[in-house]
Amino acid sequence: MFDNFMQRYSDALDTTMRETVDLLPAETPGFEVMSRYPLGWVNQDNQPHERQTGKRIRPMFLLLCTEAAGGDWQQALPAASAVELIHNFSLIHDDIQDDSPIRHGRPTVWKVWGVPNAINAGDVLFSLAYASLSNLSERGVPAEIILQAWKILNHTNIELTRGQHLDMYFEKQDHVTIEEYVSMISGKSAALLSACAEIGALIATQDKNLAQRYADFALNLGIAFQIRDDILGIWGNPDVTGKSTATDIVSRKKSLPVLYGLTQSDRLATIYQKPELTDADVAEAVTILDSLDAQGYTRSMETTYYESALTALDGANPQGQAAKWLHQFVNALFERNY
Repeated sequence: MFDNFMQRYSDALDTTMRETVDLLPAETPGFEVMSRYPLGWVNQDNQPHERQTGKRIRPMFLLLCTEAAGGDWQQALPAASAVELIHNFSLIHDDIQDDSPIRHGRPTVWKVWGVPNAINAGDVLFSLAYASLSNLSERGVPAEIILQAWKILNHTNIELTRGQHLDMYFEKQDHVTIEEYVSMISGKSAALLSACAEIGALIATQDKNLAQRYADFALNLGIAFQIRDDILGIWGNPDVTGKSTATDIVSRKKSLPVLYGLTQSDRLATIYQKPELTDADVAEAVTILDSLDAQGYTRSMETTYYESALTALDGANPQGQAAKWLHQFVNALFERNY
């Protein structure tokens, strides 16, 4: 079953992450709780939380790629811990920048403790990620491979922040090209997934060429995944997505189907220039997109990147049970219903 590998890695990953976060000085009032809260370990009163937040897809993916490339997944645990800490650092800062009050059904860090404290909490998770990565030496990973993983993570952080900058910048632009949009989601949505695959394969094989094939696979996969989200944000079933119909239209998000529509329809551009959209505006926008078959265009783009991901994965030639789980993982990402 697909869930087998998730359960296989889960406890060991959690233990490794906790060992890293335990490096924080306990005598600093409030510091620990703000760092553990976004990871789902405690509530805002520092009491144990009943369930972790998020699915931890990225670190699980790193461990799975390590094993599929023929390595020992336990050796890669500090790297998996590092990418999850980086992911949560980015979420804390994104929530501030997006003014988002809720994440995973709980108040965001800035909403509970204020923006200055939230920035600090994000910064400490960023720092702890590199502390975790350094622990690869204790797992027998050669120094040159640790240094390469360090470089990959550094580049990824630049890509994450570049993508987030573009996402905010595009909100104020009347014209954004599809190429610019793909560049943005390559950084914001796909770069960290790509780093997970590359680092996992690198730890397993110490082969930079093979690791690059894994990186290409995951980059295309991440782009395709975001494009699927763009489709669901307009045409998704609310019972499946948990969002109301045409959520992305309501917020005037420049997602891929909208960008395509804006190049084809002056009327849609007029609607999107309004300071606020009524229900009638949203309905008209969706009607225009349907008339242009924007969903069909976007699905064809998704298919292009999805097939590129599978081609790169075939070139990486994953092995064993982990290879089967890796294909199941890919399929599961694209089983989300329209």
